[in-house]
Amino acid sequence: MALKIGIVGLPNVGKSTLFNALTRQSVPAENYPFCTIDPSVGVVPVPDVRLDDLAVLSKSEKTLPAVIEFVDIAGLVKGASEGEGLGNQFLSHIREVDAILEMVRFFDDPDVIHVHGEVNPAKDIEVINLELLLVDQESVSKRREKLQRDVKTGLKPTVIEDEILARVEAVLSEGKLARTADLTPEEQKVIKSLNLLTLKPILYAFNGKTGGHNLDLANDGRAEEAFALVKSLGAQYVQVDAVTEHELTEVADDDQEMFRQELGVQVNGLTELIRGAYETLGLITFFTTGPKESRAWTVAKGATAPEAGAAIHNDFKDKFIRAEVVGCDTLKADGSWSAARDKGDIRTEGKTYVVNDGDVMVFLHS
Repeated sequence: MALKIGIVGLPNVGKSTLFNALTRQSVPAENYPFCTIDPSVGVVPVPDVRLDDLAVLSKSEKTLPAVIEFVDIAGLVKGASEGEGLGNQFLSHIREVDAILEMVRFFDDPDVIHVHGEVNPAKDIEVINLELLLVDQESVSKRREKLQRDVKTGLKPTVIEDEILARVEAVLSEGKLARTADLTPEEQKVIKSLNLLTLKPILYAFNGKTGGHNLDLANDGRAEEAFALVKSLGAQYVQVDAVTEHELTEVADDDQEMFRQELGVQVNGLTELIRGAYETLGLITFFTTGPKESRAWTVAKGATAPEAGAAIHNDFKDKFIRAEVVGCDTLKADGSWSAARDKGDIRTEGKTYVVNDGDVMVFLHS
């Protein structure tokens, strides 16, 4: 499945710098608001050492990682939902993404402009979320107005849709995100065409600065307030240093770990960000491998074998017969597919099998 994540946030908080680090593309990342006017899109491979191991094991000609499509969306400001800044032009770009990566400044530096004149990540999150919420309120209100004629006639699908939207409208009016309406997957499908922004999963990225005054070390309560806010929203956060990650893209892969240690950067922020995106979206990875190619595939957690097969080709779902499955670590320990078969480690699974993260699979279909 193709994943698309939109990077949003206030102007000048490091969105384009992070995008550059992720994609190694050159988009403007200057120190002033509204630098990015048109959304830039980059396809980013998902790092996974398991895939590399499988490619070596199978002596594959090609190695094809799973990918995430990142969309760099220009900065939002207070009043964007009413056209302030570059307003709805940018909000419209967010509608088509699967999830939102909300970039939040997490360091003090008088030389880097903050659009509100102060660094307060909790307040920044509230500003952005409010703008997304206000856009959703307008979308829901307009849709309900259009439905009223058919609702009055008792047309069942319309009545059901209106009831769902009424629940969403109620939580939005309380200043809460649409996700808090606790809609079932079936109910979400009914209103999917609206592409409500606050119904999308949100991952928060706290952007620090190596050698700077990061808020988690400031001991003034701002970091704790932001962490608590994200938790109250039922969301996750990752910490990243966009500038350092961007600089490291210019360093040879073999030397990056050494430079990280010299800079005091303990984790690969980009890897953590992608991991966080998978967790936020509830995704797992399964693999196919052979002499021609080893490939990683992305499916939703809880997907059955036929649903996983559909990630490869639609026919694999409808014409599914069975799948041969072995865990990635088991296959690596056995040394080859034939050795795993000889040891009895390859299982035959049917239509009800729920795929596990790290499964290596072969699909048999009619």
